[in-house]
Amino acid sequence: MKKKILDKQLFFLIPILILMVLSLWNMYYVKMIDGYENYFFKQALWFLLGFGVFFIFRLLKPDFFFRLSGALYWINVLLLILVLFFGTTINGSRAWFRLPFFSFQPSELMKFTLALYLSRELAKEKGHGMKNEFKVLLKAFFITLIPSFFVFLEPDTGAIIIYFLIMFGVILVYKINYKWYLVLGTLFLFFLGSFFYLYYFNQELLIKLIGTSFFYRVDRILTFVNNDSFQLDRALISIGTAKFFTHSDGVYIPEAPTDFIVAFSISRLGIFSFLLILICFFVLNIFFLVKLFRTKKRQYKMFIAGFLAMFFFAQIENIGMNLGLLPIIGLPLPFVSYGGTNMIVYFMFLGILFHLKEHA
Repeated sequence: MKKKILDKQLFFLIPILILMVLSLWNMYYVKMIDGYENYFFKQALWFLLGFGVFFIFRLLKPDFFFRLSGALYWINVLLLILVLFFGTTINGSRAWFRLPFFSFQPSELMKFTLALYLSRELAKEKGHGMKNEFKVLLKAFFITLIPSFFVFLEPDTGAIIIYFLIMFGVILVYKINYKWYLVLGTLFLFFLGSFFYLYYFNQELLIKLIGTSFFYRVDRILTFVNNDSFQLDRALISIGTAKFFTHSDGVYIPEAPTDFIVAFSISRLGIFSFLLILICFFVLNIFFLVKLFRTKKRQYKMFIAGFLAMFFFAQIENIGMNLGLLPIIGLPLPFVSYGGTNMIVYFMFLGILFHLKEHA
């Protein structure tokens, strides 16, 4: 029985390997475009390190990580504070520690530690009822708000959205009363409405409240509504001129190795590469959804739900912004976009998820 489960688990590494090959193939072509360095060997190194992390994490028992989750969370919060003082600014965000051979992004690592810590803390809460559920929501909110505040100062819009999506995934498994969703939805619409009112009628006050850097990033997102984006224009041109199999010479696409990897892949490898990406993610999504519904232990179930919320959103947002369907917020496509910390974090999640046996 154990062998059968092991074989089934390893089968689902195949889509990840396919995505890895597509990623490396794209990184090989990226170096041929002016303005980009050679990402191929760096990406290959990240994949090797990622698989090393995956197998180490898979060998260790998940409870080991959950026991340490509190310490890991607060160490990560400390790193988020330190990066504001000693970090390197890239693309307008002070979010990286520049080390001798690579850069490290604490806000990416927080996705993993936050999912662990939230899952452990909320799994402890057994009772229901409006009063107890209010305490649970308040606890989850503050655990998520602390790192979000420091990431807001960097600023990194995409990471903050991911943190709250992880929180939402964990809360879904807790199964709060539906009335809370109405309350939260009303509050969300209120703050969203207030934001848009200030954005269109009192931008000076909004800039004072959220800062110039964060306002610029929000403003860039809202250019999606006006269809005013050089990056998107170049991405859509490259997609529109692509063929099904044969690659074209392509056009220059800003942030091609990261944010616009889908558009770049379509232009260089053909529409077939995009269909292959969609199939791989479809298989992986089904695998993780089945694991979510078959896992019995509450703590593990919450962790899977938090990961899925992040994983789904990253796919939908990255592909959507490449096709001009969603705003540009700078989220990489898992296992395809170039990335160091982001890649390692996904493999950390996979190491624990692949260790979890069905019905555990």
